Amino acid sequence: MQALSGERCLLAKCYFHSTLSQMCSFHSNYFMLNLKVLFVCLPGDSNPKESSPFINSSDAAAEKSQQYDGKNMALFEEEMDTSPMVSSLLSSLANYSNLPQGSKEHEEAENNEAESARKKPLGTLMGVYMPCIQNIFGVILFLRMTWLVGIGGVIGTFIIVFMCCSTTMLTAISMSAIATNGVVPAGGSYYMISRSLGPEFGGAVGICFYLGTTYAGAMYILGAIELLLIYIVPKAALLNNMRVYGTILLTSMSTVVFVGVKYVNKLALVFLACVILSILAVYAGVIKTAVEPPVFPVCVLGNRTLVWKNFDVCAKTIETANATVTTQLWRMFCDSPFLNATCDKYFMSNNVTQIQGIPGITSGILADNLFGNYYEKGDLIARGSMESVEDHDDPLTSANRYVLADITSFFTLLVGIYFPSVTGIMAGSNRSGDLRDAQKSIPIGTIAAITTTSLVYMSSVILFGACIEGVVLRDKFGEGVHGNLVIGTLAWPSPWVIVIGSFFSTCGAGLQSLTGAPRLLQAIAKDGIVPALRIFGHGKANGEPTWSLLLTACICETGILIASLDSVAPILSMFFLMCYMFVNLACAVQTLLRTPNWRPRFKFYHWTLSFLGMSLCLTLMFLCSWYYAIVAMVIAGSIYKYIEFAGAEKEWGDGIRGLSLSAARYALMRLEEGPPHTKNWRPQLLVLVSTDAEQNVEQPRLLSLTNQLKAGKGLTIVGTALEGTYLANHEQAQRAEQALRKLMETEKVKGFCQVTVSSNLRDATSHLLQASGLGGLKHNAVLVSWPRNWKQGDDHQTWRNFIELVRETTTARLALLVPKNISAYPSNGERFTEGHIDVWWIVHDGGMLMLLPFLLRQHKVWRKCKMRIFTVAQMDDNSIQMKKDLTTFLYHLRIDAMVEVVEMHDSDISAYTYEKTLVMEQRSQMLKQINLTKNERERESKSASSPVPPPTQVQLIHDNTTPATPLTPGEEAQSPGEQIQRTWTEKCDGEPAKPLGAVTPEDIKDIFNMKPNQSNVRRMHTALRLNEVILKKSSEAKLVLLNMPGAPRNRTGDENYMEFLEVLTEGLNRVLLVRGGGREVITIYS
Repeated sequence: MQALSGERCLLAKCYFHSTLSQMCSFHSNYFMLNLKVLFVCLPGDSNPKESSPFINSSDAAAEKSQQYDGKNMALFEEEMDTSPMVSSLLSSLANYSNLPQGSKEHEEAENNEAESARKKPLGTLMGVYMPCIQNIFGVILFLRMTWLVGIGGVIGTFIIVFMCCSTTMLTAISMSAIATNGVVPAGGSYYMISRSLGPEFGGAVGICFYLGTTYAGAMYILGAIELLLIYIVPKAALLNNMRVYGTILLTSMSTVVFVGVKYVNKLALVFLACVILSILAVYAGVIKTAVEPPVFPVCVLGNRTLVWKNFDVCAKTIETANATVTTQLWRMFCDSPFLNATCDKYFMSNNVTQIQGIPGITSGILADNLFGNYYEKGDLIARGSMESVEDHDDPLTSANRYVLADITSFFTLLVGIYFPSVTGIMAGSNRSGDLRDAQKSIPIGTIAAITTTSLVYMSSVILFGACIEGVVLRDKFGEGVHGNLVIGTLAWPSPWVIVIGSFFSTCGAGLQSLTGAPRLLQAIAKDGIVPALRIFGHGKANGEPTWSLLLTACICETGILIASLDSVAPILSMFFLMCYMFVNLACAVQTLLRTPNWRPRFKFYHWTLSFLGMSLCLTLMFLCSWYYAIVAMVIAGSIYKYIEFAGAEKEWGDGIRGLSLSAARYALMRLEEGPPHTKNWRPQLLVLVSTDAEQNVEQPRLLSLTNQLKAGKGLTIVGTALEGTYLANHEQAQRAEQALRKLMETEKVKGFCQVTVSSNLRDATSHLLQASGLGGLKHNAVLVSWPRNWKQGDDHQTWRNFIELVRETTTARLALLVPKNISAYPSNGERFTEGHIDVWWIVHDGGMLMLLPFLLRQHKVWRKCKMRIFTVAQMDDNSIQMKKDLTTFLYHLRIDAMVEVVEMHDSDISAYTYEKTLVMEQRSQMLKQINLTKNERERESKSASSPVPPPTQVQLIHDNTTPATPLTPGEEAQSPGEQIQRTWTEKCDGEPAKPLGAVTPEDIKDIFNMKPNQSNVRRMHTALRLNEVILKKSSEAKLVLLNMPGAPRNRTGDENYMEFLEVLTEGLNRVLLVRGGGREVITIYS
């Protein structure tokens, strides 16, 4: 279609430029092909947000005019504004790129963008396998592996290695499933977790992963300094040398990273070569021990290993020229070089023996190294198979001559120290943007790298135990073998191969950590989910994360100040284990939820494997260090809650949202099993509000009262009704919904909003009442404001709708709360320092009147108010006993309130009551005469013209409990509406009504000659008496709660009902009329 449209443009050009006509026609198709490619490549280049090539993307809108130009797709031309054509969609997908620039992109942008475009993407070997190998093999293998085997034994260490490698393998399986479920931009584990478990989990785990990577940098730097000061330049040692040299090295590395990442990337292969050569040198040395073991003697006094330093011969004396001469070792333990010198008691009682430090793989030493030897700090490293004569009462002297344990060792400590050596499995997924086929390379490369490293580690445990003497294995710093690196003594051709290789590899790993950690922090900051980190999203002009690098260096310095590799390793183990745990959780959640979008290309996964990996991670966390595990969880939990309350709202289609939907469905199905028990009852409110012409809520204080009643608990639905058709008023309904949401947010009302559009407001309100809620999660109470100015308004439909609502709530067995004078109610910011909430309990309504004040007093607005309960005693009631019973009832309800019984004696109906009732009825009659609609008059005309037997008596205002007069069978067959119409239009003498619309002086005369209905007189009398008593007792109350009488069954008395309620509440500032839902809502039982 684009080509067709473009061809017209070219033909137009050809018409105006006739000299180029042949050229134009020749190149039209070719030109338009390029034009189409241009349209596809442009989208998303400058969009900082997550772009999408799918429906409703801003880029697709730019192509609409060209996509549908033609007759072949005329059937779908109405969809032009919303849906792209398949050809355009596929083109966009083929060119879709939303990958943030990584370190390589920064380097290429600095140097040569053209060269970057021509550079081929990486395959599985160089893109995933080798980076994972480089990151997994590290300082622990070279500096602590032999010590772990010596302390934990071959069996114990093999168990540790197997547990840790199993954990990373299971995590890699889960990670492969997530990574192959769509495109994973650069960001690695943070991106996968945040998009799978949501921004809260993603941010918390992302920051933990960042801290782990940062502390890994500190561990690598400490390892490099240990290699430098102990094995390479031991004479350079100073006081606090680890801290001083570590800070210098950290500053140097940070400077290198700041100046340019390209130097780190260019040296990456060098560092990788150092690692591989060092490991090969160890295996070569193992093979050589089978033929010719290297000579690394160890000097043992009794069974204690000596520090081979400042002496050359492992003997007390030597024979020279027929004379016995003492050695340097003698002078270390004796006060003089003579044979009669005073020497250390243990030295004199035991022999000095020289043993072979590396007896070789064929020596059978493996049997001696199978089981562990754990030490307290300061214990002597002894060879258990040798005899020793020692006096336990004799204090240890010359302790600095022996090899001692520098820390207290135990199994869980070994786990914490070893686990960092299996981290680094995310290196391949972090480079997903550089891979040729990430969905193929990440699973294969990562699992192959873990398999390779796991085999190396497991074989190393067995080979070290089979080749090296136990006391040498337990000698952490090689003090008994002339200060050599223990693993270096096994290497071939020289120990320096391992020392130099491990030094450069640790430096390279430290540089990689200082390069990766700032970019991870920058990715989190740019996502905007943690407001406090926004500053770290900025960097240099080319995108280098300068501020993130500065923070990373500061955090790394805190690890260096610890100055102990063995203390830093468990810290970063916690953070990595937490990250891996949530990767497994993300895979398990997505698998169990079976979301339609969960379609990973990697098929060799199962939710049980993910749960097993998650369980192993959690177990290892507490095995390493239970207090570090708790601290790490508190940090992650704090970040989670911070993001939840202060972070930006993101919708990434995460699994936690799917889990919430599944949990909500399960809970709703459980609620369907039956109504809640009385003990669990709480008002689930449907709040009905009205909006003005601009869709603003007219009664905002209604939501303030909702907040005070609910305190954020239970269900709240705020609904409003609009008049018209849905198609014509859709935008108006959306504006009304936005206004409701905004007001709910302002008033801190947690709930849902609903807007219903119908042909009239009465039906719309009825639809809200019937359809709101879902399943068992439905409202059980309705909160609606008293209709204002119902007497003065020309539109009488407002109060008629209100009365119909009262009837519908009664039919639906819903409670009804009607606040009168809602504008006088307090806002959420106000506080009552004193006052009363008065409850007038006239009829039992299931306990609503008792429960509502209790709920209100939980809110800070009403907390200082005291509760008073008034009840009315008739002539036949014992008011004293009523008060005692009510006090006991409140005691069992655990409600603190003052009780008072008001006696209302029978009294004569006053002339004022008659007059007020008469005025009310006359007003009602006049309104009915004046406000008859055209349809009503037509029905009245038909009713008047039909022969109807005159009744014996016609009552103008019907009683709502008793029929006005006996009706003949003909009258009973008529509809209620027809009866009502006839009642108002027939005269008392049975004469037919006047012509249509005629209101004669005789009619007006009849109105003013009316006599009030006795039933209405009694009701008016009750309303006046109650109002008088309530004003006397509760005129100063902050709030009055009162039973709301039911609406009359006969609709002819509707306006009288409104008048009765008006009289009942006259003179009161704040009144809450309450009508129960027909069930008990409060109980005395626990």
